[in-house]
Amino acid sequence: MSARGYRCCALALLAFWGATAQAHTKSETHSVWQIAGNVVHLSFTIPLLESKRLASGDEPQPPDARVLDYLRQHLWVSSAGAPCAVNAGRALAATSQFRRFELTFTCAGASHITLHSSAFFALVPSHVTFAQIETGDGQFIEQMFTQDQQQIEAAGDSQLRDASFFDYIRLGIMHILTGPDHMSFLLGLVLISRRLRDLVFVVTGFTIGHSITLALAVTGLLRPHAEYIDALVALTIAMIGAENIAVATRRPGTVATGIGVPLLVMAGVSFAGIGTLPPLLLLGAALFCWNYLMLSGQMRDAGRLRLVVTLVFGLIHGFGFAATLLEMQLPANKLAQILFGFNIGVEIGQLSLVLALIGLVTVLARVKLSLPRPIVVDTVAAGLVAVGTFWFISRSFI
Repeated sequence: MSARGYRCCALALLAFWGATAQAHTKSETHSVWQIAGNVVHLSFTIPLLESKRLASGDEPQPPDARVLDYLRQHLWVSSAGAPCAVNAGRALAATSQFRRFELTFTCAGASHITLHSSAFFALVPSHVTFAQIETGDGQFIEQMFTQDQQQIEAAGDSQLRDASFFDYIRLGIMHILTGPDHMSFLLGLVLISRRLRDLVFVVTGFTIGHSITLALAVTGLLRPHAEYIDALVALTIAMIGAENIAVATRRPGTVATGIGVPLLVMAGVSFAGIGTLPPLLLLGAALFCWNYLMLSGQMRDAGRLRLVVTLVFGLIHGFGFAATLLEMQLPANKLAQILFGFNIGVEIGQLSLVLALIGLVTVLARVKLSLPRPIVVDTVAAGLVAVGTFWFISRSFI
C-alpha cells in the first residue's frame, strides 16, 4: 500500500464524512422512569446541545417552559391503551452542561403500562434516549428508545426485557460512526500513517488509552469535567492535522509555533477570567503540542513515538466515550457487562473505519487512481486543523 493511496483514500473518506455528518449526528438523552402502581415519575436529562436543537433562529437558548412543552408533547405513558394524565412538570437543578426536567403521569389503572418517547427523532433520526426503568416489584431495567423502538412495555402481559449485551455493543459502534469528532481523529491517524506498521502503532496506542480511561471514569475512580474533555478532544483533531502539515512541509518549528502560541494566548486570557478552560490546562496543552510537533518533525521514523502520543490522545477520547455512560448512573451489578459491551462496540466501530479505508486503498491501487500528494495532504490536513480549531475554541468559550 503506497502513501499516496492512503492519502487518496483519506480524502475520499473526508468527502463522505462531510456529506453524512448531518444525517448521522451523535445525539443522546437520558431518562429515569419510576413506576409505583398507577403513577409513573419521569426524570429526563438533556445535554445543553440537545436543548439548543429546539431553539429557533432568534432564540439561541430555549427557556425551560419551551423545553417542558416539547417534552409533554413527545413523552407520554399509556395504560391499557389509554393515555395517562400528565402534570405540568418542572425543571430541576443540573450542571452547566445539562438541563433536567421532571414529569409525573397518573394512569387510570396499574396494568398494561407502556412508556412512549418520540423526542428528538424528527430532529436527529439517529438519536438515542437511554431509559432506566424502576418497577414496583424491584426490577431495575436498562433500555433504549430509538427511532425504531419508541415504546416499551413496562407492565402487563409482556415481560419487561433488559437491554442486552449486544445492545451496548451496538451503542459503542454507533458512538464512533455517529461522532464526527472521533471520526475526524481516526481520519487524521490514517492520514499520518505512511505504512501499515505505523497504522498498527497508532491504532494500538489509541485503543489502549481510551480503554484505560473509559474503565477508570465509569467505575468512578476518575471524574473529569465533560466540558474540558470535549474541548481537548477537539484539540487532538487540530493536533493530528497539524502534524500532517509539519511532516509534509518539513517545517515543524513553524507549525509548532502556530499551535503553541495561540494556546499560550488563551492561557493568558483564561488567567483574566475569560473562557471555561483552566489556564494551567491550556499552558500544559501548549507545551505538550509544541514539544510533540518539534519531536515528530525532527525524527526520521516517528512511528513508535506516535504509539505513546496516541495513547495520550486515547486517554482523552476515553473520557469522551465515558461521558455517555456516566450520565446513566449505571447499577453496580451491570457495570462490567455494559462497560465491556460498549468498549467492544467502540473497537468494532473504529476498526470498521480503518478496514474500509484499507479496502478503498486496495481498489484505488488496482485501478491506478491517485491524486497529487500536495492536494490530498494539504486539503485534508488543513480541513482537520480548521474543524478541530473551530470546535476547540467554541467549546472553550461557551
